[in-house]
Amino acid sequence: MDCRCAALNLKGIAYEDAFHHLRRGEQRDPAYQELNRQGLVPTLEIDGKVLVQSLSILDYLDETRPDPPLLPADPAARARVRALAQIVACDIHPIDNLRVLNYLRKTLHQPEDAIERWYNAWIADGFYAIEAMLASTSETGRFCHGDNITIADICLIPQVVNARNFDLDLTPFPTLQRIYEAAMENPAFVKAMPSNQKDFE
Repeated sequence: MDCRCAALNLKGIAYEDAFHHLRRGEQRDPAYQELNRQGLVPTLEIDGKVLVQSLSILDYLDETRPDPPLLPADPAARARVRALAQIVACDIHPIDNLRVLNYLRKTLHQPEDAIERWYNAWIADGFYAIEAMLASTSETGRFCHGDNITIADICLIPQVVNARNFDLDLTPFPTLQRIYEAAMENPAFVKAMPSNQKDFE
């Protein structure tokens, strides 16, 4: 699931997808690297600008299209939501993304069961922290912060989807599971699911 798409859906922003098959390395095509020098996804072309990096894109969308807001008004609450989002975006995702998994497979020649253990170890490590943060405060509501979807949920839900794809036991994370189930009642998240994308395999 692409968190950028979930945010665009929540904001009611019409968009056209341009698909780049990551397993075939299409994100390394020179034309795409003219847009994104890292050769990574996502990239968003909007308002005559080219934006990269998920958190930067989410901030831009929220600052330029503030309804519905993806961050609370209170500074301390905003810091809490950003911290939850960053556990996923900065600590879990970078060491579990496709280029890392491909390095483990192709360069280090690790077997698939070892790669699955790697993947699940780092997701679980982050999820234990997030679960503790969510379960220990009344600030958590239907979603990560209160009853409105924030960037914390937009970052978390795709990672729960990934964890389910890798058969991670989610029993230790009841709050995350509850938030995931609530999010999947929202069409914005359903529309962003990988199985609902034109290039789904």
